[in-house]
Amino acid sequence: MAIAAGERITAARLNRLQPVDYHAVASASLTRTTATYADITGATVTFTTTTANASYRVIAVFDCAVGTSSATTDMNGRIDVDGVAGTGLAKHQMDNLDRDSVTLTEKGTLASAGSHTIKLQGALSAAAGSGTFQTTTNILVIITEVA
Repeated sequence: MAIAAGERITAARLNRLQPVDYHAVASASLTRTTATYADITGATVTFTTTTANASYRVIAVFDCAVGTSSATTDMNGRIDVDGVAGTGLAKHQMDNLDRDSVTLTEKGTLASAGSHTIKLQGALSAAAGSGTFQTTTNILVIITEVA
């Protein structure tokens, strides 16, 4: 945000210079046996922006536990922003009965001011095997408003 010489600065404008962090941890595990995405309960942040075109950065950690292995199936974690699925996937191959944390990062712009929701969702890449996104799955969202 450029500040012109002689421009009057307001407290509200200065407050937007400081990024704001939101963090949430899953409050219930999510077990999937299908390729249909579902919300990971509790791994959701809702916040309000005061200006259009605020930027967001998301760091998501998916705690993946394989219940029934399938050599050809992955556990997929994704980010959903205001009802629109992100393009990236956190992937955990389900070829062993194991448990691992996988991460996903994403960034973008929120076109309008107002209330926004960013959440984590999980599914399998195919309807084979069983995988659980555990309660240590978590999301960190960093919002920066610069207008």
